[in-house]
Amino acid sequence: MAYTIAFFGTKPYDEASFNNKNKEFGFELRYYKGHLNKNNVLLTQGVDAVCIFVNDVADAEVIRIMAANGVKLIALRCAGFNNVDLNAAAINNITVVRVPAYSPYAVAEYTVALMLSLNRKIPRATWRTKDGNFSLHGLMGFDMHGKTAGIIGTGKIAKILIHILKGFGMNILAYDLYPDHNFAREEQIVYTSLDELYHSSDIISLHCPLTEQTKYLINDYSISKMKNGVMIINTGRGQLIHTNALIEGLKNKKIGSAGLDVYEEESEYFYEDQSDRIIDDDVLARLLSFNNVIVTSHQAFFTKEAMENIAMTTLQNIKDFINHKPLLNEVKK
Repeated sequence: MAYTIAFFGTKPYDEASFNNKNKEFGFELRYYKGHLNKNNVLLTQGVDAVCIFVNDVADAEVIRIMAANGVKLIALRCAGFNNVDLNAAAINNITVVRVPAYSPYAVAEYTVALMLSLNRKIPRATWRTKDGNFSLHGLMGFDMHGKTAGIIGTGKIAKILIHILKGFGMNILAYDLYPDHNFAREEQIVYTSLDELYHSSDIISLHCPLTEQTKYLINDYSISKMKNGVMIINTGRGQLIHTNALIEGLKNKKIGSAGLDVYEEESEYFYEDQSDRIIDDDVLARLLSFNNVIVTSHQAFFTKEAMENIAMTTLQNIKDFINHKPLLNEVKK
């Protein structure tokens, strides 16, 4: 009997990528559109593993029921695991694995796309020309060459981003709790303090993990230290930015523009078609009202290559678990 995996929160593109890669594995895949929660966890009856994404809920209650149903493995098809109660998983003898990286190039390139779109006001220009307005008034940008980009967090994605921005001729200031000095020498970048980075950067891009120390890293106080007209980009985690502080900075012109692929309350909206309903999140609605803000639906990762990597890594994680091999991507408390 084939090893059975229940997928929750799936979209057509998930099914396509996993079905294609599963030709190499031969698992039985069951797809459910709804996000995993206490109301539909009964669907895990008779399955060996459960595969979930960022908006699925695997809290203590759900995990207890899954364990009673015979589930032995939770396979996250994403890097983050804050939606899984790891203590409950350990108590119920459920192993948790994840996909630590999809395609760092995808996110780095998307980050640059946000920078260019905001700087050269490409969305506004597109709306105008579709309406027959070919005026250049209000569309002036700036040369990125010679400007300073402040990069907070210098993991794989940020290093690729830095390499791209160096190609534009930008100066790079970086901050990381664990600086990679060899990389800094190779790329001729400077590690500095957060205060100096805030003070000197024309563009600030966030690439650090979300921890208790980094939550709301961008707040009223840090924004007050920044250059007037600074551009802020976040393709990392929504709660790195205190959204009300960002809005206040946009209103008083301290922040010149913002590109957000993540939002701190995104789980209620992102990945779903909300076009037939009113957005009742006043903060999100306010953000969407600014013509110098781009908000996208956590899509920076979303490339063909990244989806292939997610499917392959997830299915390989499951195969390694079945075969009692070392789990390189296991998540423990």
